Amino acid sequence: MVLNYIWVGFFLIAFVTALLSYLFSGDTIVFKNIIDNTFASSEMAVMKIALPLTGVMTLWLGLMNIGEKAGAINFLARIVGPFFSRLFPEIPKNHPASGQLLMNFSANMLGLDNAATPLGLKAMNSLQELNPNKEVASNAQIMFLVLNTSGLTIIPISVLAQRAILGSENPTDVFIPILIATVVSSLVGLTFVAIKQKINLLDKVVLSWLAGIIAFIGGIIYLFSNMPKEQMETISMVASNLILLIIIISFIGGALIKKVNAYEAFIDGAKEGFTTTIKVIPYLVGMLVGIAVFRASGAMDYLIGGLAWGFSKININTDFVAALPTALMKPLSGSGAKAMMVEAMATYGPDSFVGRLSCIFQGAADTTFYIIALYFGSVGIKKTRYAVVGGLITDLAGIIAAIIVAYMFFG
Repeated sequence: MVLNYIWVGFFLIAFVTALLSYLFSGDTIVFKNIIDNTFASSEMAVMKIALPLTGVMTLWLGLMNIGEKAGAINFLARIVGPFFSRLFPEIPKNHPASGQLLMNFSANMLGLDNAATPLGLKAMNSLQELNPNKEVASNAQIMFLVLNTSGLTIIPISVLAQRAILGSENPTDVFIPILIATVVSSLVGLTFVAIKQKINLLDKVVLSWLAGIIAFIGGIIYLFSNMPKEQMETISMVASNLILLIIIISFIGGALIKKVNAYEAFIDGAKEGFTTTIKVIPYLVGMLVGIAVFRASGAMDYLIGGLAWGFSKININTDFVAALPTALMKPLSGSGAKAMMVEAMATYGPDSFVGRLSCIFQGAADTTFYIIALYFGSVGIKKTRYAVVGGLITDLAGIIAAIIVAYMFFG
């Protein structure tokens, strides 16, 4: 229901904004822009997102099926079982879904977007099999989705690369602020869902796992804090791809040891790739068109202007306002937020406060509405319960944390 109100709101706000723009300025081009963007965004949803996703989905669902047949997924499930049994109590002990969730979270943390999406869709499908009400999001599905919207990534290599391209003197100086902001958003999202689902985060198993994860991230911060950009990029690229290759070889090697026909297992799993992609197309088109209409009407610009005016009236330092377009666009569109980030760096300079903050915004959270449309759409969830609210709270936490750490490091 919340998603419905938001989606309808995009169109109503866009229409009112465009109409007022016409009445006060006589500008008719805004109507053409809105219609042009509906066609462009629907084409992008199918041609640039869904169709390329088909090949990746086919590959990784095939590999995941090999991993399941070889027992690798169950092995991972046993490792994280004690932790996930507290966060996802609906998942039975040693169920393959736990291993799939771990694979997805790991791929996201490594910045392996092409692998993370199909792994996440596979995990969502497994959670749907455990879901007693197929049209209503289960507790486990909501926890999984909200943690995904936090966008926890250890090394945001695309952000660092873009800073280097635009001539930053120290492209990696936003690395630690981004990591801090995204950890905060993840913890806030986890806490929100835990409160709603009455999950005890003070359980010693949960605390020990969270402490271990935070310690690991702290070690990454220490390791990379004074490392040259080129060395960081090299280590990140080699480590990410090596881990991915090890996973693939482990799955196939396990199949050989257990005398599983790896090729047939791959084909059986890969068959799901096309059908899964077809399922999500209507959800992607609907959400991306709504977002495009909202942007094309100029509503986003008015929102930013209103926020700047409001903050100035209460004597709050408004240096951060110029970077807000990236923050507000991030939950709506990953490509749109990236464009806003690049524009901010090009306009103000990559090493300016606004340029750096826009980069921190970009890395602090993920595309909430895209993730909801993609993951819930793939399994036919119609009632999202508090998943949207949880995702937006996570985004807000990332925005606030990004502003605070930006002032701490660069203010």
